[in-house]
Amino acid sequence: MTQPIDALIFDMDGTLWDAVDSYCAVWDATFAQLGVTRPRVERDELLRLMGKPLAEIYDTIALGNRECHDRFLERLSENEREMMPRLGGRLYPGVKQTLDKLRDAGIKLFMVSNCSADGLDNFLDFTGLRAYFADALSFGATSVDKDVNLRHLKDCYNLRRPVYVGDIQRDCDATHAAGMEFAWAAYGFGTAADADFQIDSFDQLQDLIYAK
Repeated sequence: MTQPIDALIFDMDGTLWDAVDSYCAVWDATFAQLGVTRPRVERDELLRLMGKPLAEIYDTIALGNRECHDRFLERLSENEREMMPRLGGRLYPGVKQTLDKLRDAGIKLFMVSNCSADGLDNFLDFTGLRAYFADALSFGATSVDKDVNLRHLKDCYNLRRPVYVGDIQRDCDATHAAGMEFAWAAYGFGTAADADFQIDSFDQLQDLIYAK
C-alpha cells in the first residue's frame, strides 16, 4: 500500500505568491542608492532568474559590476526588510482556503525557499499565513542548498512522505536530490520536465492529497 502524503513543503515565489514587481522596485532602489547606473530591472529579467540565490541573481544582472557585490547584497537585504512589508505580493487564487483545508485534514505544512534571510518572514507577516506553517527555512538564513533544507525538515519532523511544491526545474532537481517527490505548480514562473505531479491551480493540491 502506498504511504499517504503526510506533509507539503512549499516554495514561495511562483508557488504561493507573485511578488516580482515588488522585488524589481527593491533592486532598482538598491542600485540607485549605490550609484550604479543601469536600466530599470524589468519583470521578465528577474523572472528568468527566480529560484536562484540572490548572489547568483546579482552576478547575472549587475552588468559585470563586481566592485559593489557585497555592499549591494547587504543593502538589498536592508531595503527588502524595509520595503517588502509595505509592497508585498499577490497570493495566487485559493491559497488561504486550500491551506485551511489541508491543515484541517492533518497535513503538515512547511516552506523552503532560496530567498533572503528575511524573505519568508516578510511573506508570512504580509499575508498573515504564519500560523499555517510548522517551520520555514531559506537559503539566506541557513546558507545551505534547498535539498539540504528539505532533508533537514524531513528528518527533524519525522515526515514519512513529504512532497515539495514548486514551479521551476531547479526546485524539481533539489527535491529529487533530497529523495522526495515534487509537485510542479504549472501556473507559476517556469517548467519542470520530470515532476512527479502537476497542479494547474493551487486548490488542486486537495486532489493530490486524496488521490495519491
